[in-house]
Amino acid sequence: MASDEFRDAARAQGDALGFHARAIYVPHPIQDRTDEEMKALARDALPGILDMLRRNPTRDNE
Repeated sequence: MASDEFRDAARAQGDALGFHARAIYVPHPIQDRTDEEMKALARDALPGILDMLRRNPTRDNE
């Protein structure tokens, strides 16, 4: 999980390594968020995280 500001960097790193890890991106910035705002970001991201965990990685590449 990372903020959407780092989406391009993650893609470039994946290209360089030849492997693109699954990722969930949340709105940027996160550094100055309150605890409640961070909890809301996590709550909003949870369905996507659970969906990634449920998917079969070999089928994602087909």
